[in-house]
Amino acid sequence: MKKLFNIIAIFLLIGTTGVMAQQPTGRVTTPAKIIGTAKDLNTGEPVAYATAALYVTGSETNIAGAVADGEGKFFITGMDPGTYELRLSFLGFETKTVSDIQVDSKTGDVNIGEIEMTDKGLALEEVTVQGQRDLIEERVDRTIYKAENDKTTAGGDGTDVLRRVPMLSVDLDGNVSMRGSSNITVLIDGRPSAIAASSITDALKQIPADEIKAVEVITSPSAKYDAEGTSGVINIITKKNNLQGMSANIRTGTGLRGSDFGLNASARKGKFGFSLGGYGRAGYNTLGSFDNKQVVTNPDNSVSTILQSADTRRDYLFGRYNLGVDYEINKYNFLTAAVNFGIRNSQNYQNDFLTQNFLNGDLVRNALRETDTKDNSNSVDISLNYTKTFEKKGKDISLLTLYSRNNQQNSFVNTLFTDDMSTIDSRLKNDNPSKNEEFTIQLDFVEPLGKEGKSILEYGAKNILRKAYSDFSYFQAEGANGEYVENLNPTFNNEFSYDQNVTAGYLSYTATLFKNYTIKPGIRYEYTTITADFKTESSAVEIPSYGTFVPSLNLSRKLSNGNLIKASYNRRISRPSLRFLNPNIDQSNPLQVSQGNPELDPEFTDNYELGYSTFFKGTMVSFSGFFRNTIGSIQAVRTVQDDGVIFTGYDNIGHENAVGTNIFTNISISDKFSLNGSVDAYYAMLDNGLTDPLYAASNEGFVISGRLFGNYTLPKDWQVQVFTFARGRSVQLQGSSGGFAAYGMGINKQFAEKRGTIGLGADNFLAKEFKIRNEIITPTIVQNSTNIMRNMNFKINFSYRIGKLSVDQKPRKKKSVTNDDLKEGGSGGAEMTQNK
Repeated sequence: MKKLFNIIAIFLLIGTTGVMAQQPTGRVTTPAKIIGTAKDLNTGEPVAYATAALYVTGSETNIAGAVADGEGKFFITGMDPGTYELRLSFLGFETKTVSDIQVDSKTGDVNIGEIEMTDKGLALEEVTVQGQRDLIEERVDRTIYKAENDKTTAGGDGTDVLRRVPMLSVDLDGNVSMRGSSNITVLIDGRPSAIAASSITDALKQIPADEIKAVEVITSPSAKYDAEGTSGVINIITKKNNLQGMSANIRTGTGLRGSDFGLNASARKGKFGFSLGGYGRAGYNTLGSFDNKQVVTNPDNSVSTILQSADTRRDYLFGRYNLGVDYEINKYNFLTAAVNFGIRNSQNYQNDFLTQNFLNGDLVRNALRETDTKDNSNSVDISLNYTKTFEKKGKDISLLTLYSRNNQQNSFVNTLFTDDMSTIDSRLKNDNPSKNEEFTIQLDFVEPLGKEGKSILEYGAKNILRKAYSDFSYFQAEGANGEYVENLNPTFNNEFSYDQNVTAGYLSYTATLFKNYTIKPGIRYEYTTITADFKTESSAVEIPSYGTFVPSLNLSRKLSNGNLIKASYNRRISRPSLRFLNPNIDQSNPLQVSQGNPELDPEFTDNYELGYSTFFKGTMVSFSGFFRNTIGSIQAVRTVQDDGVIFTGYDNIGHENAVGTNIFTNISISDKFSLNGSVDAYYAMLDNGLTDPLYAASNEGFVISGRLFGNYTLPKDWQVQVFTFARGRSVQLQGSSGGFAAYGMGINKQFAEKRGTIGLGADNFLAKEFKIRNEIITPTIVQNSTNIMRNMNFKINFSYRIGKLSVDQKPRKKKSVTNDDLKEGGSGGAEMTQNK
């Protein structure tokens, strides 16, 4: 309180002095001014509205400042004679410092002329891409996609952004894979989220594209990261600011298949910063259909043939809300806190679900069903982080904490009609409420070594406590109005708890050798203990503890003209998540039943990578090759039960190899027209390691995908964008998943000095539907299914920014927890959150 009174007194004193200074003295004098102009070094254009701040030489005391006009010109007044340092900054540019500015008197002008500012993309140490508003940046252990420079995603969500990122593939359902593997870890601002933990697909749909600043594809994570993710880590960086002032942004979009609305506000005054936002997205009337044919050889050598077909529809509502606060205790100590809430309500319908059973070619049964599946959840993430920096540049200590909780309510009702298909015979209901809790504490140290601090030593420790709970039960009801009766069989009615404790320590070292070489070795050790238990069983599931060493090595060399070549090796561990562990039996389709396995062990993968990036005449090209070897791979085990029912379980029986390449290019044809695209290709080799001819399986083949999009700038702030993506057949252990293609086009107009944007977009506007054909082939099962999706969409997007922010000259260091150690899987697997 005393400090507050002192501050008020100082402001009153300054105000009084100002009033006194305005009194006439009998002579008019012109105060001293520092005059300058901000220019873009690359283009020569003025940097409009750049922020200039004046400091006393040798101190961090900011005594005056100004904002440049539309021509980049600025002038600063209010300083006494002396020697000063000026710092010029603007979003997207490196801060430019002009030293030894001498002010000799209280009157007169000091003209420092034009100050050339450098784009951040050109100033980073290992950037290989050059040019205006480039999309791709290469570093020793990652590729960074600068989403904020890509306007083709306006009005979309995180799924639309990731479809444009090199080395990533996103299917029509939003399932993400990297180099053909869905075993990846997705982080948001460097930390896990309860939303992403429950469903990566749904998490991406909850993040507005306009709020994503960049996407980091970390194909070779260092020892600092959790050892999870066969393919690597995706870090989605949202737009944060170190700005002074207040601002708000509203955006909305509506279309035939979905609508969204978002409002975000931020404020910063002195040492405090606040952010508050909310975003909602609704999808409706997403129509489709499927048909399925499965031929099963029964144990008595009879042949059962099953034909199924249904019309499908999906509706959903997502919401994401956040509140963030950061506080600069003093020059070297910072606190940040954040609370994020998420909701997800999804409902899937299968109507006219007809099943026909044939035995040796003769029709033995017709069954008509309707299935209503619900997937509802709410989540919360609470974080509190402390960072301490030092006089020595780059040195810091951080203590990071995170609490996450996700409550889910999954259920389905399967309604069976009588033989005449006009009245309800019975109803089968499954309820599966579940809860996932996670508490993490992490301590990190960063120590620059040597006089210039070019070598960096990183070390730290981390502990993750997880608690998962699933309460599942089945109910049966007769007729349309009969009461549900609970099934008391422990197989169908039980409570499952799963506690996991992961303790880890790591050491990583980064050094620059012979000027152009960078080496980054590291070692990590993780020790895992697990307890699992069923309510109705007398003893817990026996799961032994295990410890794992995880080495990593990243190398890079900068060549002439900014080219970069890099190589890496790392070992990864993939612990099964509750998608594979949950013992709840999913029989929403009674002829295709699946169940998780609580006794699964982790997978282990060795990754090798070689990459090269170059540019010439406005064109950037990046090549990479990789080899991946996985042992103990979690694979589906399919067996035939009575009446031709296919039961799917999971076990650590697989061996999986993949060798492939990725080629990405970004072409600036002119300052108005640009194209970029990529091709991903790999050869997959899978084997489940079984010798029994009934269950032994192996498969191999090529998987190829590609993408291309372009941007053209028209006069008067109009822009046109086009995008297309295609993926070929995907090889699986027992069959394949069909390929698909998608495309879109958009046009938008900026107005009100680029504070507002309005646009039109169209997705898949030439095709009424997409067909995806899948097959499963085993010695006893042949299954062919076709899923049809009708996702043609037309949309209108609008956004507008209110308020004005200026650049803060002392950016706050923000760090957060990252948990990357669970195998989430893609679209398959027995799931705690079933029936996506």
